[in-house]
Amino acid sequence: MENRYGQMHSGELYYPMQEELVDLQARCLERLYDYNMTRPSEKEERKRLLQEMFAQIGEACYIEPPFHASFAGRHVYFGDHIYANFNLTLIDDTYIYVGDYTMFGPNVTVATAGHPILPALREKELQYNAPVRIGRNCWIGAGAVIVPGVTVGDDVVIGAGSIVTRDIPDRVVAVGNPCRVLREVNEHDERYYFKDRRIP
Repeated sequence: MENRYGQMHSGELYYPMQEELVDLQARCLERLYDYNMTRPSEKEERKRLLQEMFAQIGEACYIEPPFHASFAGRHVYFGDHIYANFNLTLIDDTYIYVGDYTMFGPNVTVATAGHPILPALREKELQYNAPVRIGRNCWIGAGAVIVPGVTVGDDVVIGAGSIVTRDIPDRVVAVGNPCRVLREVNEHDERYYFKDRRIP
């Protein structure tokens, strides 16, 4: 089991439908089901479940149900003060790291699992995984998708609907499909919070 489980985190091709992995995932998804069935008033229960589900979850993190994750956060490391809106999907077949104060808009997907381009390998149901890293104080806009192996820097805004297929440097606004740097965070942003609306 340990060797097979280690393949998930090695970047190598492996067969994900091994009995041990399927059983592990099923146990994780039972806990995720419990989380998604909590009532809005059950804040302490949600907090307790997240602490059980995640590899690490910091202070004052909030994930709005429904939340979806391949392994219920087992391979996810969240810093402090992270907020996720409805329908965050984490394909956490290997590690996902998220820095403090990062926010996820609704319907964001962060994927670590990939499948080979070669059809013959896909017929064998093989998979590989690559970790994703998202920096501190990022805002990931609604409907964005971050694919395996990507690193997003600190203080980054990813525009709504963007498909992030390559690394994004610190302190930029990046948008599009594929996602590209639009501009740096600049002096205008220090004076205006939205279009021509001044920061009080």
